[in-house]
Amino acid sequence: MPAHAITSLDDLAALYPNPIAPASVAKEIDHVDANYAALIAASPFFVLATNGPEGLDCSPRGDLPGFVTVRDAKTLLIPDRRGNNRLDSLKNILFDPRIGMLFMIPGYGETLRVNGVATLSDDPELCGRFEMAGKLPACVIVVAVESAYFQCSRAVVRAELWNPDKHVARGSVPSAGQILRDITVKNDAIETFDGEAYDKALPERVKATLY
Repeated sequence: MPAHAITSLDDLAALYPNPIAPASVAKEIDHVDANYAALIAASPFFVLATNGPEGLDCSPRGDLPGFVTVRDAKTLLIPDRRGNNRLDSLKNILFDPRIGMLFMIPGYGETLRVNGVATLSDDPELCGRFEMAGKLPACVIVVAVESAYFQCSRAVVRAELWNPDKHVARGSVPSAGQILRDITVKNDAIETFDGEAYDKALPERVKATLY
């Protein structure tokens, strides 16, 4: 082990000697109350964490605010919108139904964390509740809520996440096409990818395949 590795709870406690703030405990409940339901209704984006036989995974999920439905205080409904068909999250849920979610609201500092147990449903009536642009989700993720609590705004404030002056210029970071091109260049078994053509077609392709 490295010389300064933290390997025990005692080591950790020595680094963080201050007691946990009472509010940090009080904010966690085992259901979605009216306040937390309002945050979910306002959120157009969350990150879904799952665990599977090949390890952990985090997947972005987004749609119009309110796309995640609070069916009742212990149940969330999430339409599985069109994606890349890797199905990492869905396969993981079949292996281990425990999930974690981090909801974010543009312009709002606090985030919302929800943990629970998920099942997948292709019930036609349930999927029909989430029709968009004439398209139905292939399935709905049904979440039995086990805990819900807001996260303070420090991380968002430090990151200046919602500050438009901090938005990066599109060309200042590698594009999707560039990433794919560079990966295939290094793999002689795959034909080199046309990254420029991919980037050029991507915006319209995304718009045409949202649902």
